[in-house]
Amino acid sequence: MKFQFGSNGSVDNRLAPLKIQHTDADTPYLLSKHLQAIFSKLPNYQPIVVICVGTDRSTGDSLGPLVGTHLNRTNLRNLHLFGTLDQPVHALNLTETVETIHKQFQNPFIVAVDACLGQVSSVGSIQVAEGPLKPGAGVNKDLPPVGDIHVTGIVNVGGFMEYFVLQNTRLSLVMSMATIIGDALHSALRRSQAYVPSATAVLKFD
Repeated sequence: MKFQFGSNGSVDNRLAPLKIQHTDADTPYLLSKHLQAIFSKLPNYQPIVVICVGTDRSTGDSLGPLVGTHLNRTNLRNLHLFGTLDQPVHALNLTETVETIHKQFQNPFIVAVDACLGQVSSVGSIQVAEGPLKPGAGVNKDLPPVGDIHVTGIVNVGGFMEYFVLQNTRLSLVMSMATIIGDALHSALRRSQAYVPSATAVLKFD
């Protein structure tokens, strides 16, 4: 499924990627509106699942779990959420998590959230784009792609010593971006016509 957002707010069948700085005053509204427009076009019976990828063992890579934890605390009724600080989805359990999602939900629409590295001018930007996320690509990890759409936050500069860069990313930046993404997802899910309450799904690992 593809969507395109026109200047008048109309939606056709293609998705135009969104990229916006988290410090812009209108970012929370625009991000929420963009996500809501996507969700509202889904069939009412299609479950929306949010998978937040990352680990709390790396500052830069903690964006996903922070978003998941923030979403979890909003008490959104019947939230389909995988990946929090307490129960992270990372390299060691990502494949298992994706398999569990597809067993637990019929034809889920998966929103993948993760941190990424980019150009210095893009640090602090939040992106929404069609298609799967490719986690671990920046640090040479071979992980399965995940998501019908993906939401990423550019937390630092890529291209050199990525693992070290992620470890030395400012927590303040990551937390600010996580709050904005979490709030936008919460608002979009709550307002979307496609969001139909059913059983809560938060994956637990022993």
